[in-house]
Amino acid sequence: MKVIVCVKQVPDTNEVRIDPVKGTLIRDGVPSILNPDDANALEEALALKDKYEDVHVTVITMGPPQADEMLRECLAMGADEAILLSDRAFAGADTWATSNTIAAAIRKIGDYDIIFAGRQAIDGDTAQVGPQIAERIGIPQVTYVQDFKIEGDEITVQRQLEDGYEVIKVKKPVLLTAIKELNKPRYMSIEGIYDACKQDITVWTLADLDVEKHEVGLDASPTKVFRSFTPAPKGKGVMLEGTTKEMVEKLVVALKQKHVI
Repeated sequence: MKVIVCVKQVPDTNEVRIDPVKGTLIRDGVPSILNPDDANALEEALALKDKYEDVHVTVITMGPPQADEMLRECLAMGADEAILLSDRAFAGADTWATSNTIAAAIRKIGDYDIIFAGRQAIDGDTAQVGPQIAERIGIPQVTYVQDFKIEGDEITVQRQLEDGYEVIKVKKPVLLTAIKELNKPRYMSIEGIYDACKQDITVWTLADLDVEKHEVGLDASPTKVFRSFTPAPKGKGVMLEGTTKEMVEKLVVALKQKHVI
């Protein structure tokens, strides 16, 4: 079974700051991590590898050369192969252009049964790239996967909803987007880290893919970010003291003064 996992290196959102003048992200000194939902996607692929002997897991990402570190982390967790799509022509891509580039790489790989992706990336929160890839390569997709099982060529999926889940049956090949409830990602092993440091990572540029320059990168991105900003802080909260009755009376008076009631 051939499994492809789409992953992304993202800035650690706990450390992200925004330039108050330019309205852009300050990336200097901000650590990069494997996108959390993508870690769940990778874990599910590795769980299949643990269960079945013939599973081969390929991780693929589009990004700058430093994404090599994140891919080696994936290899250290247990992936068999890593592919980095890196070219200045890919820079500035929105979800439309990104999915076009990754879909071209998947078509180049050619042989696959399941494609896993995270539900969404924490630096964009669009949840669009996975479904767009499925549309571009013409395979079925199921999003928000919280559980699934394989029976031959058929996969039974639990798709999370706000008030429960729905059960969907789909045949391979298929693209599935993972959520955190699907599993708990494993840690890198010492042996895996050692092997990952020695392993070669395949790098594909625009010249290696069957896609035109005007179909990737900034020129192919209809989405334009007007401004990024930090919301103004809310007003300071008020602590009420006294008995329950006294606090309720104070609260009612305060709400009336603000014309809430």
